[in-house]
Amino acid sequence: MTLGFSKPVDAVTAVLVISEAALGLGLLALLISYLPSIYGSFSRREVMVTSLEAQAGASAWAATLLERQARIGGLDDLEWFWRDWARWFADIEETHTSSPTLVHFRSPQPDRSWVTAAGAVLDTAALINSTVDVPRQPSAELCIRSGYLALRRIGDFFGMPYGPDPEPDDPISIDRAEYDAVCRWLIDSGAPLRPDRDRAWRDFAGWRVNYDAVLLRLVWLCRAPHDPWSGDRAIPFRPATMLRGRTRP
Repeated sequence: MTLGFSKPVDAVTAVLVISEAALGLGLLALLISYLPSIYGSFSRREVMVTSLEAQAGASAWAATLLERQARIGGLDDLEWFWRDWARWFADIEETHTSSPTLVHFRSPQPDRSWVTAAGAVLDTAALINSTVDVPRQPSAELCIRSGYLALRRIGDFFGMPYGPDPEPDDPISIDRAEYDAVCRWLIDSGAPLRPDRDRAWRDFAGWRVNYDAVLLRLVWLCRAPHDPWSGDRAIPFRPATMLRGRTRP
């Protein structure tokens, strides 16, 4: 709003007009100053998404990541990986709930997405904790917790439904045949797997159920690419209207 549209009729009106013009200009300056903060959050997010391509492929997938780690003998040396991604999950929880428009900011490359990257990392941790026969990695378990808490907090803003305390045997979007196919792939790549496949499947499903529903709804919301085990099975939902801290479906 600018000055000059008409001559104020008295001093009071002139003060109000000048104040309104100054307020509009100040608001514009505030918004411009906020843009670097938004871009900084976007840039930090995308650096990690970009780095994941070297490990999990252009279409981010846990099976690809584990295959490459198995071939280079890196399955026992992922502590740094879980720490970095747990920190990334904490960062996106803070930035994507305080600036929810970041959820819709797409990656520079059309075959990348922060949502499918999150799914690939969480599935990798779930497979490490349940299926791959390596020493226990507590940091991978904490990474899963950091991940599903971050996705849930972001989903809460959009009113996404999910079970806050799911049972380990609740259904997930991945079936046993898909899981067994990944296990055969990992065996062919030289990854050691735990001998009790039935228990490994139950453990994997017990980890995945914590983030399955909210992940797939975020995939639909962001129109993410069709990456395996995430973008290829999006769940449509009706975003809720946010009213005074409560959601209305």
